[in-house]
Amino acid sequence: MGFHTFPLERADELEDSSRYRYCSREELLELLAPTAEDVVADLGSGTGFYTDDVAPFAGTVYAVDVQSAMHDRYREKGTPENVEFVTSEVSTLPFAEDELDGAFSTMTHHEYATPPGSDSSDGALEELARVLRLGGRLVTVDWSGDGDGEDGPALEERFSLEEAVDGLEAAGFEVETARDRPETFALVAVR
Repeated sequence: MGFHTFPLERADELEDSSRYRYCSREELLELLAPTAEDVVADLGSGTGFYTDDVAPFAGTVYAVDVQSAMHDRYREKGTPENVEFVTSEVSTLPFAEDELDGAFSTMTHHEYATPPGSDSSDGALEELARVLRLGGRLVTVDWSGDGDGEDGPALEERFSLEEAVDGLEAAGFEVETARDRPETFALVAVR
């Protein structure tokens, strides 16, 4: 995933329930609105903190992470039966066209999307448009470039809500919901 990944030596921090102050399981489920038959992907799943929240409400959940060691940590804590591991960059997902009903990204958009101010594109957002079916939902909750930077990555690694919306619209998504918060943003884009 892009130019930044979460350090494996800090993986235990990904299981800290204080993360819910930035995105609660209820908010994530409301934004994603999965059904029992849906096939969804957690982009940058890490140790499965949010994957575990979505799994009871979906048919299949792909835990996508570029670091196979994160998958190992997830396996150690126990994995729901409907979760499948995928080690991949978001820009090269091993899914068929229109395979996913939904995807979500919690605090990882900045890791796979083209960095603000960059002239190049690695195609991650276009790849998401390819693998999501028409009407499929992409939920993004991430650190805001307009935040104070006290938590999360450095401000220069983040996107503002406007930059995230612009990137998704350029990749063919229609933004349905966009919420700017003090340190994070949340948006729902539909293919």
